Amino acid sequence: MLASLEKKSEHPIAHAVVAYAEDKNILIQDVSNFTSIQGKGLKGTINGVEYFVGNAKLVQDLRLNFDVSKLEQYTRQGKTPVILMTEEKALGFVMVADEIKTESKQAILDLHKLGIKVIMLTGDDEKAAKHMASLVGIDEVIAHVLPQDKLEKIKELQLQGKIVAMAGDGVNDAPALAQADVGIAMGTGTDVAIESAGITLLYGDISKLVKAIKLSKMTMRGIKQNLFWAFIYNIVGIPLAAGLFYPVFGWLLSPVFAGMAMALSSVSVVSNSLRIKSKKL
Repeated sequence: MLASLEKKSEHPIAHAVVAYAEDKNILIQDVSNFTSIQGKGLKGTINGVEYFVGNAKLVQDLRLNFDVSKLEQYTRQGKTPVILMTEEKALGFVMVADEIKTESKQAILDLHKLGIKVIMLTGDDEKAAKHMASLVGIDEVIAHVLPQDKLEKIKELQLQGKIVAMAGDGVNDAPALAQADVGIAMGTGTDVAIESAGITLLYGDISKLVKAIKLSKMTMRGIKQNLFWAFIYNIVGIPLAAGLFYPVFGWLLSPVFAGMAMALSSVSVVSNSLRIKSKKL
């Protein structure tokens, strides 16, 4: 039942559940009236019975008799509960744990070297989130957040004068990605997240985030250098070509030299831009 419902979802946890079910040759059944419950889970009908899949918040909303404390031994290990229920009772749960990618810890370390504070915004269980954050060195964890909470947190940071980059891959991340100064989507994420973001990291490789930031800094530095030299050329060249210095210094600019100067300005700007290709990210 759980796998059948999750088959309709684009969430990474749903993909994990479905992949496990398919590996065990578990039958995936047809689901009707499928609805995503923002930040909490989903629901759908199988064989005339309405089922719900979600987190502890969804259990509370349905006012079901379920001892949430039995999940604590798992959440302390960094596992996230996925609970299957009907409107009458909780039927069972599975625990899903994020697998720390080998490049994640180094990526966070490199972000810190760039002077960037890293905050985890997640709808998952707080204990599980803090456990995973401690493994990679994330600075702050804000758990049990709904999509609008992610959006409000980014607005709050922006009001404090901070420049905010948001990385996400799900439907729930789209509003926050659009609000952030820089929205960064994972290439393995949902289409709506990719459309809402300004940058997409191919293959969901978080280490490319550091490279993207370094490349953007190099590019902006090159643009500023190009503007500086372009202004210098024009500030000196235009008055000289107009003959403004002739009455005082007797300086005149030959059209031949004017053409060379113009070409040289273009060559210098292009050459400076091409230097980026030789830089190691």
